[in-house]
Amino acid sequence: MQYRPLGRTGESVSVIGLGTMTWGQQNTEAEAHTQLDLSVAHGVNLIDAAEMYPVPPKPETQGRTEECIGTWLKKTGQRDKVVIATKITGPGLSWIRDDARTFTADQLVRAAEGSLRRLQTDTIDLYQLHWPERKTNFFGRLGYRHEDSAFTPFAEVLKGLQQLVDQGKIRHFGLSNETPWGLMQTTALAEHLGLPRPVSIQNPYNLLNRSFEVGLAECAIREDVGLLAYSPLAMGVLSGKYKGGTVMPEKARLTLFDRFQRYRTPAAWSISERYVALAHDHGLTPTTLALAFINQQPFVTSNLIGATTEAQLLENLASAEVHLSKDVLREIEAIHAEHPFPCP
Repeated sequence: MQYRPLGRTGESVSVIGLGTMTWGQQNTEAEAHTQLDLSVAHGVNLIDAAEMYPVPPKPETQGRTEECIGTWLKKTGQRDKVVIATKITGPGLSWIRDDARTFTADQLVRAAEGSLRRLQTDTIDLYQLHWPERKTNFFGRLGYRHEDSAFTPFAEVLKGLQQLVDQGKIRHFGLSNETPWGLMQTTALAEHLGLPRPVSIQNPYNLLNRSFEVGLAECAIREDVGLLAYSPLAMGVLSGKYKGGTVMPEKARLTLFDRFQRYRTPAAWSISERYVALAHDHGLTPTTLALAFINQQPFVTSNLIGATTEAQLLENLASAEVHLSKDVLREIEAIHAEHPFPCP
């Protein structure tokens, strides 16, 4: 396993991180524990969760994912071997914290304390703002349309995060689903005010969605706020298991849940098939090609894989040992040049 710096903290995290959003919905607690055991045995030290998980979010399952991690930590006593990351929910989910989903100091404390209870730990290593309070481009929205909307001033958010650090509830913080403006405003204010600066940014990044490269990649490198890439297989589409949309495996996410429309488009199916063919031409699995591409990007800190079976997990973990040749990378770029934004 490779390890990369986590911002300017002096700490490192594994290039493969373990995503957990299926735990408590598609995966049982026992399966979650097995995934944790296997991942740690393979050198993974970054475990990423969120207070709203599992996905799709609903009141009756909210918090189960963190609870799965918490029972594993209690059972194994391996807290010192992992970096625990979780997130405070942004606006939109009315059942979380009495419909008060802002990033004020009070809400940050309430959310963090709830996560700490479920995780059965004293400190969250990386606390992330799951998505912006303000109305802006995230979750696939393109074509910026300015809308005035109230949101907690960044300086207030940073002061609230400082309070959590001072209380020992969190160690570092990161952004998620953020824009270049949001990242730069946050880092500049943090430095100006002497408050915690973000150490990472968790946004979607995969062969069907490379929008991060347009503005955020330069910010990530120059500001040492590396990418924690989520949806690296585009909801499984890049694994080839859907066969151009003609096959819907029984327990696959896109089969089970209608809400995931981002990667169901005709462009997604057709372009993913080209990457599948490219992988086979070079003796690789489609999953390995897609993940190894992300692992090799200089702005990526960790690639957040997600799996529902042990076989999937082991294949994902093995991608850390694969280095794509210049020829393969050239062929990837040729496909990308024809369809730069099939699934934003």
